[in-house]
Amino acid sequence: MREDTVSTDPWGRVDDDGTVYVRTAEGERAVGSWQAGEPEEALAYFHRKYDELAGQVQLLEQRVKGTDLAPAQAEANIAKLREAVADAHAVGDLAALVARLDGLTELVGQRREEVKAAREQARAEARTVKERIVDEAERIADETTHWKSGGERLRQLVEEWKAADRIDRVTEAALWKRLSAARTAFAKRRKQYFAGLDEQREGIRATKERIVVEAEAIADSTDWGATAAIYRELMQQWKNAGRASREAEDELWARFKGAQDQFFQARSAVFAERDASLAANAEIKEDLLADAEKILPVTDVRTARGALRHILERWEAAGPVPREQRDRLEGGLRKVDEAVRKAEDAEWKRSNPEARARAQSTVDQLRTSIEQLEKRLVKAQAAGRAKDVKEAEEALIARRSWLEEAERTLTEFS
Repeated sequence: MREDTVSTDPWGRVDDDGTVYVRTAEGERAVGSWQAGEPEEALAYFHRKYDELAGQVQLLEQRVKGTDLAPAQAEANIAKLREAVADAHAVGDLAALVARLDGLTELVGQRREEVKAAREQARAEARTVKERIVDEAERIADETTHWKSGGERLRQLVEEWKAADRIDRVTEAALWKRLSAARTAFAKRRKQYFAGLDEQREGIRATKERIVVEAEAIADSTDWGATAAIYRELMQQWKNAGRASREAEDELWARFKGAQDQFFQARSAVFAERDASLAANAEIKEDLLADAEKILPVTDVRTARGALRHILERWEAAGPVPREQRDRLEGGLRKVDEAVRKAEDAEWKRSNPEARARAQSTVDQLRTSIEQLEKRLVKAQAAGRAKDVKEAEEALIARRSWLEEAERTLTEFS
Protein backbone atom coordinates (compact mmCIF):
# COMPACT_ATOMS: atom_id res chain seq x y z
CA MET A 1 0.00 0.00 0.00
CA ARG A 2 1.39 3.44 -1.10
CA GLU A 3 2.26 5.77 1.72
CA ASP A 4 1.67 9.55 1.78
CA THR A 5 4.02 11.70 -0.25
CA VAL A 6 6.83 13.35 1.53
CA SER A 7 6.76 16.28 -0.87
CA THR A 8 3.94 17.61 -3.08
CA ASP A 9 3.61 19.88 -6.18
CA PRO A 10 0.66 21.05 -8.35
CA TRP A 11 1.85 18.79 -11.18
CA GLY A 12 3.59 15.99 -9.37
CA ARG A 13 4.84 14.43 -6.15
CA VAL A 14 7.66 12.29 -4.74
CA ASP A 15 6.67 9.13 -2.89
CA ASP A 16 8.45 8.10 0.32
CA ASP A 17 10.26 5.43 -1.61
CA GLY A 18 11.65 8.10 -3.97
CA THR A 19 9.30 7.46 -6.88
CA VAL A 20 8.41 10.63 -8.75
CA TYR A 21 4.90 10.98 -10.21
CA VAL A 22 3.35 13.45 -12.61
CA ARG A 23 -0.34 14.32 -12.44
CA THR A 24 -2.34 14.03 -15.69
CA ALA A 25 -6.01 14.04 -16.63
CA GLU A 26 -5.85 10.25 -16.69
CA GLY A 27 -4.26 10.08 -13.27
CA GLU A 28 -0.76 9.84 -11.91
CA ARG A 29 2.09 8.34 -13.86
CA ALA A 30 5.51 7.47 -12.56
CA VAL A 31 8.20 9.37 -14.37
CA GLY A 32 11.29 8.32 -12.38
CA SER A 33 12.82 7.86 -8.95
CA TRP A 34 14.99 9.96 -6.70
CA GLN A 35 17.10 8.30 -4.02
CA ALA A 36 19.50 11.02 -3.04
CA GLY A 37 18.53 14.41 -1.78
CA GLU A 38 15.32 16.12 -0.84
CA PRO A 39 12.00 15.62 -2.66
CA GLU A 40 12.07 19.28 -3.70
CA GLU A 41 15.32 18.61 -5.51
CA ALA A 42 13.71 15.68 -7.30
CA LEU A 43 10.73 17.76 -8.41
CA ALA A 44 13.04 20.59 -9.50
CA TYR A 45 15.00 18.14 -11.64
CA PHE A 46 11.90 16.77 -13.34
CA HIS A 47 10.54 20.32 -13.76
CA ARG A 48 13.68 21.12 -15.70
CA LYS A 49 12.96 18.13 -17.90
CA TYR A 50 9.49 19.57 -18.50
CA ASP A 51 10.95 22.99 -19.30
CA GLU A 52 13.25 21.41 -21.82
CA LEU A 53 10.27 19.71 -23.45
CA ALA A 54 8.24 22.96 -23.36
CA GLY A 55 11.19 24.73 -24.98
CA GLN A 56 11.13 22.25 -27.82
CA VAL A 57 7.39 22.86 -28.28
CA GLN A 58 7.96 26.63 -28.24
CA LEU A 59 10.77 26.34 -30.78
CA LEU A 60 8.54 24.31 -33.07
CA GLU A 61 5.76 26.89 -32.68
CA GLN A 62 8.18 29.61 -33.75
CA ARG A 63 9.32 27.61 -36.76
CA VAL A 64 5.77 26.82 -37.85
CA LYS A 65 4.47 30.36 -37.39
CA GLY A 66 7.55 32.33 -38.43
CA THR A 67 9.07 30.34 -41.30
CA ASP A 68 7.97 28.47 -44.41
CA LEU A 69 8.51 25.08 -42.81
CA ALA A 70 6.98 22.43 -45.05
CA PRO A 71 3.71 20.96 -43.66
CA ALA A 72 5.00 17.39 -43.92
CA GLN A 73 8.14 18.21 -41.95
CA ALA A 74 6.13 20.17 -39.40
CA GLU A 75 3.73 17.25 -38.91
CA ALA A 76 6.65 14.87 -38.45
CA ASN A 77 8.13 17.15 -35.77
CA ILE A 78 4.73 17.47 -34.07
CA ALA A 79 4.31 13.69 -34.03
CA LYS A 80 7.78 13.26 -32.57
CA LEU A 81 7.03 15.80 -29.82
CA ARG A 82 3.64 14.17 -29.11
CA GLU A 83 5.42 10.92 -28.50
CA ALA A 84 7.99 12.68 -26.35
CA VAL A 85 5.25 14.39 -24.30
CA ALA A 86 3.28 11.16 -23.92
CA ASP A 87 6.30 9.31 -22.54
CA ALA A 88 7.94 12.32 -20.90
CA HIS A 89 9.91 11.74 -17.73
CA ALA A 90 9.05 15.21 -16.56
CA VAL A 91 6.78 17.01 -14.14
CA GLY A 92 4.63 19.82 -15.40
CA ASP A 93 1.44 20.65 -17.30
CA LEU A 94 1.81 17.99 -19.97
CA ALA A 95 -1.79 18.50 -21.07
CA ALA A 96 -0.96 22.12 -21.93
CA LEU A 97 1.88 20.92 -24.11
CA VAL A 98 -0.49 18.49 -25.82
CA ALA A 99 -2.98 21.34 -26.35
CA ARG A 100 -0.27 23.49 -27.88
CA LEU A 101 0.69 20.63 -30.16
CA ASP A 102 -2.97 20.25 -31.13
CA GLY A 103 -3.03 23.93 -32.01
CA LEU A 104 0.06 23.49 -34.12
CA THR A 105 -1.53 20.49 -35.83
CA GLU A 106 -4.54 22.60 -36.75
CA LEU A 107 -2.30 25.44 -37.97
CA VAL A 108 -0.21 23.06 -40.06
CA GLY A 109 -3.42 21.64 -41.51
CA GLN A 110 -4.46 25.11 -42.57
CA ARG A 111 -0.99 25.67 -43.96
CA ARG A 112 -1.24 22.42 -45.90
CA GLU A 113 -4.55 23.55 -47.42
CA GLU A 114 -3.00 26.91 -48.33
CA VAL A 115 -0.02 25.22 -49.92
CA LYS A 116 -2.33 22.88 -51.78
CA ALA A 117 -4.44 25.81 -53.02
CA ALA A 118 -1.31 27.72 -54.02
CA ARG A 119 -0.01 24.64 -55.82
CA GLU A 120 -3.31 24.24 -57.67
CA GLN A 121 -3.25 27.94 -58.58
CA ALA A 122 0.33 27.60 -59.82
CA ARG A 123 -0.62 24.56 -61.84
CA ALA A 124 -3.59 26.39 -63.35
CA GLU A 125 -1.36 29.32 -64.26
CA ALA A 126 1.27 26.96 -65.64
CA ARG A 127 -1.38 25.24 -67.72
CA THR A 128 -2.49 28.59 -69.12
CA VAL A 129 1.12 29.47 -69.94
CA LYS A 130 1.76 26.13 -71.64
CA GLU A 131 -1.50 26.25 -73.59
CA ARG A 132 -0.51 29.72 -74.82
CA ILE A 133 2.93 28.37 -75.79
CA VAL A 134 1.39 25.47 -77.71
CA ASP A 135 -1.16 27.70 -79.47
CA GLU A 136 1.57 30.09 -80.64
CA ALA A 137 3.76 27.19 -81.77
CA GLU A 138 0.89 25.77 -83.83
CA ARG A 139 0.24 29.17 -85.44
CA ILE A 140 3.90 29.41 -86.37
CA ALA A 141 3.81 25.89 -87.80
CA ASP A 142 0.73 26.69 -89.91
CA GLU A 143 1.32 30.28 -91.02
CA THR A 144 4.86 31.59 -90.64
CA THR A 145 7.00 31.94 -93.77
CA HIS A 146 9.78 33.91 -92.08
CA TRP A 147 11.75 30.75 -91.46
CA LYS A 148 14.65 32.15 -89.47
CA SER A 149 12.58 34.20 -87.04
CA GLY A 150 9.97 31.41 -86.85
CA GLY A 151 12.57 28.80 -85.92
CA GLU A 152 14.12 31.12 -83.34
CA ARG A 153 10.71 31.80 -81.80
CA LEU A 154 9.99 28.05 -81.53
CA ARG A 155 13.27 27.60 -79.64
CA GLN A 156 12.27 30.42 -77.30
CA LEU A 157 8.89 28.77 -76.72
CA VAL A 158 10.59 25.51 -75.71
CA GLU A 159 12.71 27.43 -73.17
CA GLU A 160 9.57 29.15 -71.85
CA TRP A 161 7.97 25.69 -71.50
CA LYS A 162 10.93 24.41 -69.47
CA ALA A 163 10.85 27.48 -67.23
CA ALA A 164 7.11 27.11 -66.49
CA ASP A 165 5.85 25.01 -63.52
CA ARG A 166 4.77 21.46 -64.14
CA ILE A 167 1.10 20.56 -64.31
CA ASP A 168 -0.72 17.24 -64.01
CA ARG A 169 0.99 14.45 -65.90
CA VAL A 170 -1.80 13.73 -68.40
CA THR A 171 -2.27 17.36 -69.47
CA GLU A 172 1.47 17.93 -69.51
CA ALA A 173 2.00 14.98 -71.83
CA ALA A 174 -0.84 16.00 -74.17
CA LEU A 175 0.37 19.59 -74.49
CA TRP A 176 3.97 18.52 -74.99
CA LYS A 177 2.85 16.19 -77.76
CA ARG A 178 1.12 19.10 -79.52
CA LEU A 179 4.20 21.31 -79.10
CA SER A 180 6.46 18.62 -80.53
CA ALA A 181 4.06 18.06 -83.44
CA ALA A 182 4.06 21.82 -84.20
CA ARG A 183 7.87 21.92 -84.25
CA THR A 184 7.97 18.90 -86.53
CA ALA A 185 5.34 20.40 -88.88
CA PHE A 186 7.26 23.69 -89.06
CA ALA A 187 10.52 21.90 -89.84
CA LYS A 188 8.82 19.80 -92.53
CA ARG A 189 7.16 22.84 -94.16
CA ARG A 190 10.46 24.77 -94.08
CA LYS A 191 12.26 21.83 -95.66
CA GLN A 192 9.66 21.61 -98.42
CA TYR A 193 9.91 25.35 -99.06
CA PHE A 194 13.68 25.31 -99.44
CA ALA A 195 13.49 22.19 -101.59
CA GLY A 196 11.09 24.05 -103.91
CA LEU A 197 13.32 27.12 -103.73
CA ASP A 198 16.33 25.05 -104.76
CA GLU A 199 14.37 23.71 -107.72
CA GLN A 200 13.26 27.22 -108.67
CA ARG A 201 16.81 28.56 -108.36
CA GLU A 202 18.07 25.76 -110.56
CA GLY A 203 15.58 26.87 -113.25
CA ILE A 204 16.77 30.47 -112.88
CA ARG A 205 20.39 29.31 -113.10
CA ALA A 206 19.61 27.50 -116.36
CA THR A 207 17.90 30.62 -117.78
CA LYS A 208 20.82 32.86 -116.87
CA GLU A 209 23.28 30.32 -118.22
CA ARG A 210 21.49 30.63 -121.56
CA ILE A 211 21.64 34.45 -121.35
CA VAL A 212 25.36 34.35 -120.58
CA VAL A 213 26.09 31.99 -123.48
CA GLU A 214 24.26 34.33 -125.85
CA ALA A 215 26.07 37.37 -124.42
CA GLU A 216 29.47 35.69 -124.83
CA ALA A 217 28.63 34.67 -128.40
CA ILE A 218 28.21 38.32 -129.54
CA ALA A 219 31.00 39.87 -127.46
CA ASP A 220 33.21 40.18 -130.59
CA SER A 221 30.48 41.70 -132.80
CA THR A 222 31.20 44.95 -134.63
CA ASP A 223 27.58 45.58 -135.54
CA TRP A 224 27.50 48.21 -132.86
CA GLY A 225 23.88 49.39 -132.97
CA ALA A 226 22.14 46.03 -133.32
CA THR A 227 24.42 44.30 -130.83
CA ALA A 228 23.99 47.05 -128.23
CA ALA A 229 20.21 46.59 -128.55
CA ILE A 230 20.63 42.83 -128.02
CA TYR A 231 22.67 43.44 -124.88
CA ARG A 232 19.96 45.74 -123.53
CA GLU A 233 17.37 43.03 -124.16
CA LEU A 234 19.58 40.39 -122.50
CA MET A 235 19.99 42.65 -119.46
CA GLN A 236 16.22 43.00 -119.16
CA GLN A 237 15.85 39.21 -119.40
CA TRP A 238 18.48 38.86 -116.65
CA LYS A 239 16.55 41.19 -114.33
CA ASN A 240 13.25 39.44 -115.04
CA ALA A 241 14.67 35.96 -114.42
CA GLY A 242 14.99 36.30 -110.64
CA ARG A 243 17.93 35.22 -108.47
CA ALA A 244 19.76 31.91 -108.55
CA SER A 245 21.86 30.67 -105.62
CA ARG A 246 24.47 33.17 -104.49
CA GLU A 247 27.40 31.13 -105.80
CA ALA A 248 25.81 30.58 -109.22
CA GLU A 249 24.56 34.18 -109.38
CA ASP A 250 28.03 35.62 -108.75
CA GLU A 251 29.74 33.30 -111.26
CA LEU A 252 27.17 33.90 -114.02
CA TRP A 253 27.06 37.65 -113.48
CA ALA A 254 30.85 37.84 -113.73
CA ARG A 255 30.68 36.06 -117.11
CA PHE A 256 27.77 38.18 -118.38
CA LYS A 257 29.38 41.45 -117.34
CA GLY A 258 32.70 40.35 -118.80
CA ALA A 259 31.12 39.70 -122.22
CA GLN A 260 29.16 42.96 -122.07
CA ASP A 261 32.21 44.99 -121.04
CA GLN A 262 34.26 43.42 -123.82
CA PHE A 263 31.73 44.54 -126.46
CA PHE A 264 31.10 48.05 -125.14
CA GLN A 265 34.79 48.74 -124.49
CA ALA A 266 35.56 47.74 -128.08
CA ARG A 267 32.72 49.93 -129.34
CA SER A 268 33.91 52.87 -127.24
CA ALA A 269 37.44 52.48 -128.61
CA VAL A 270 36.16 52.49 -132.20
CA PHE A 271 33.88 55.44 -131.56
CA ALA A 272 36.68 57.35 -129.85
CA GLU A 273 38.96 56.81 -132.84
CA ARG A 274 36.17 57.78 -135.22
CA ASP A 275 35.32 60.86 -133.18
CA ALA A 276 38.96 61.96 -133.30
CA SER A 277 38.93 61.73 -137.09
CA LEU A 278 35.65 63.66 -137.23
CA ALA A 279 36.90 66.61 -135.18
CA ALA A 280 38.05 68.42 -138.37
CA ASN A 281 34.57 67.97 -139.90
CA ALA A 282 33.08 69.56 -136.79
CA GLU A 283 35.30 72.63 -137.19
CA ILE A 284 34.11 73.04 -140.78
CA LYS A 285 30.47 72.79 -139.74
CA GLU A 286 31.01 75.26 -136.90
CA ASP A 287 32.09 77.84 -139.51
CA LEU A 288 29.20 76.91 -141.83
CA LEU A 289 26.69 77.30 -138.99
CA ALA A 290 28.08 80.73 -138.20
CA ASP A 291 27.62 81.71 -141.90
CA ALA A 292 24.06 80.34 -141.89
CA GLU A 293 23.11 82.31 -138.79
CA LYS A 294 24.18 85.52 -140.55
CA ILE A 295 21.24 85.01 -142.98
CA LEU A 296 18.84 85.87 -140.12
CA PRO A 297 16.69 87.83 -139.98
CA VAL A 298 15.47 87.11 -143.55
CA THR A 299 14.91 90.28 -145.55
CA ASP A 300 15.23 88.89 -149.09
CA VAL A 301 13.73 85.43 -149.35
CA ARG A 302 15.31 84.51 -152.69
CA THR A 303 18.80 85.61 -151.63
CA ALA A 304 18.44 83.86 -148.24
CA ARG A 305 17.39 80.59 -149.85
CA GLY A 306 20.26 80.70 -152.34
CA ALA A 307 22.81 81.34 -149.61
CA LEU A 308 21.39 78.57 -147.44
CA ARG A 309 21.38 76.12 -150.35
CA HIS A 310 25.06 76.76 -150.93
CA ILE A 311 25.78 76.23 -147.20
CA LEU A 312 23.84 72.96 -147.21
CA GLU A 313 25.88 71.64 -150.12
CA ARG A 314 29.13 72.37 -148.28
CA TRP A 315 27.57 70.95 -145.05
CA GLU A 316 26.88 67.58 -146.65
CA ALA A 317 30.32 67.52 -148.24
CA ALA A 318 31.97 68.10 -144.84
CA GLY A 319 30.89 64.66 -143.60
CA PRO A 320 29.90 63.33 -140.13
CA VAL A 321 30.92 64.88 -136.81
CA PRO A 322 31.44 63.45 -133.28
CA ARG A 323 28.23 62.34 -131.62
CA GLU A 324 28.45 64.79 -128.73
CA GLN A 325 28.50 67.73 -131.21
CA ARG A 326 26.09 66.37 -133.79
CA ASP A 327 22.78 67.37 -132.18
CA ARG A 328 23.91 70.92 -131.43
CA LEU A 329 25.24 71.56 -134.95
CA GLU A 330 22.32 69.93 -136.76
CA GLY A 331 19.84 71.70 -134.50
CA GLY A 332 21.40 75.10 -135.17
CA LEU A 333 21.27 74.65 -138.94
CA ARG A 334 17.69 73.37 -138.70
CA LYS A 335 16.60 76.58 -136.98
CA VAL A 336 18.01 78.68 -139.80
CA ASP A 337 16.30 76.48 -142.42
CA GLU A 338 12.96 76.79 -140.59
CA ALA A 339 13.28 80.59 -140.47
CA VAL A 340 13.92 80.74 -144.23
CA ARG A 341 11.04 78.36 -144.86
CA LYS A 342 8.65 80.54 -142.85
CA ALA A 343 9.78 83.61 -144.78
CA GLU A 344 9.11 81.75 -148.06
CA ASP A 345 5.63 80.81 -146.90
CA ALA A 346 4.85 84.40 -146.00
CA GLU A 347 6.16 85.61 -149.36
CA TRP A 348 4.05 83.12 -151.22
CA LYS A 349 0.94 84.22 -149.35
CA ARG A 350 1.65 87.83 -150.27
CA SER A 351 2.17 87.01 -153.95
CA ASN A 352 -0.77 84.61 -154.33
CA PRO A 353 -3.15 86.15 -157.00
CA GLU A 354 -6.24 84.40 -155.71
CA ALA A 355 -5.63 85.58 -152.14
CA ARG A 356 -5.02 89.15 -153.36
CA ALA A 357 -8.23 89.07 -155.39
CA ARG A 358 -10.21 87.91 -152.36
CA ALA A 359 -8.70 90.69 -150.27
CA GLN A 360 -9.59 93.31 -152.94
CA SER A 361 -13.14 91.98 -153.19
CA THR A 362 -13.57 92.23 -149.44
CA VAL A 363 -12.40 95.87 -149.45
CA ASP A 364 -14.74 96.76 -152.32
CA GLN A 365 -17.74 95.13 -150.65
CA LEU A 366 -17.08 96.94 -147.36
CA ARG A 367 -16.69 100.31 -149.10
CA THR A 368 -20.03 99.80 -150.95
CA SER A 369 -21.72 98.80 -147.70
CA ILE A 370 -20.38 101.90 -145.96
CA GLU A 371 -21.69 104.19 -148.75
CA GLN A 372 -25.17 102.66 -148.45
CA LEU A 373 -25.15 103.02 -144.64
CA GLU A 374 -24.09 106.66 -144.89
CA LYS A 375 -27.06 107.39 -147.22
CA ARG A 376 -29.41 105.56 -144.82
CA LEU A 377 -28.07 107.60 -141.93
CA VAL A 378 -28.71 110.90 -143.77
CA LYS A 379 -32.32 109.92 -144.54
CA ALA A 380 -32.95 108.80 -140.96
CA GLN A 381 -31.55 112.04 -139.57
CA ALA A 382 -33.71 114.09 -141.98
CA ALA A 383 -36.81 112.13 -140.99
CA GLY A 384 -35.98 112.31 -137.28
CA ARG A 385 -36.02 108.53 -136.78
CA ALA A 386 -33.74 108.22 -133.77
CA LYS A 387 -33.80 104.43 -133.65
CA ASP A 388 -32.78 104.12 -137.33
CA VAL A 389 -30.08 106.76 -136.77
CA LYS A 390 -28.62 104.75 -133.87
CA GLU A 391 -28.63 101.47 -135.82
CA ALA A 392 -26.99 103.09 -138.86
CA GLU A 393 -24.26 104.69 -136.71
CA GLU A 394 -23.48 101.42 -134.96
CA ALA A 395 -23.34 99.54 -138.28
CA LEU A 396 -21.02 102.19 -139.74
CA ILE A 397 -18.60 101.89 -136.81
CA ALA A 398 -18.37 98.14 -137.30
CA ARG A 399 -17.98 98.30 -141.09
CA ARG A 400 -15.28 100.97 -140.92
CA SER A 401 -13.32 98.83 -138.45
CA TRP A 402 -13.59 95.82 -140.77
CA LEU A 403 -12.57 97.94 -143.73
CA GLU A 404 -9.44 99.13 -141.93
CA GLU A 405 -8.35 95.52 -141.30
CA ALA A 406 -9.22 94.45 -144.88
CA GLU A 407 -7.19 97.33 -146.34
CA ARG A 408 -4.21 96.36 -144.16
CA THR A 409 -4.37 92.81 -145.49
CA LEU A 410 -4.62 94.05 -149.07
CA THR A 411 -1.59 96.27 -148.48
CA GLU A 412 0.49 93.20 -147.59
CA PHE A 413 0.00 91.90 -151.16
CA SER A 414 1.44 95.13 -152.67
